[in-house]
Amino acid sequence: MTNYRPICDVWLLARTRTGYYGAYPYGFLQRARDLIGCGLKDRVLHVCSGAIKKYPFSGYGSNDRTVDINGELDPDYVMDVSKELPKGNWEGVLVDTPYSEEEAKNYGDFPYPEPNKLLRDIERIIEPGIKVGVLHYFPPRPPKTMRLVALVAVMTGYKNRVRVFSVFEKKEREK
Repeated sequence: MTNYRPICDVWLLARTRTGYYGAYPYGFLQRARDLIGCGLKDRVLHVCSGAIKKYPFSGYGSNDRTVDINGELDPDYVMDVSKELPKGNWEGVLVDTPYSEEEAKNYGDFPYPEPNKLLRDIERIIEPGIKVGVLHYFPPRPPKTMRLVALVAVMTGYKNRVRVFSVFEKKEREK
């Protein structure tokens, strides 16, 4: 067995000032795509996507698809991700759930998708070698069929909460 150490880093990014609560910081989306190994033409599923289609910066690809419970945000799939996920031949997945049940109230009266369960559910719909990036206050615990490949602190200035971007990869099936 080879020694394996995940990538660890800190990104100091600017707020986007999009007016959408919880929007990705400036420059985050392109960096996140790079870290999950997806170019702009790859098929990336954005889970709890919010207003990502209106994100004013680079990083949203032509083959990306969005899933959100709030149909007013015009996602490609309107569904409760704590119960189901869209099937597809995804080449990467980016997850940006509300960061707590309390934070979820900022988005309306919707159920809170628990990150550990959500990561296990995503693992079931992706193929080995596919990476999943999760932006949250706490890194979720991956199932045994996944490994942590990167952990990045995401800051938008001092005296602000630090978010953690965790990247996991589905392991190849054991023979």
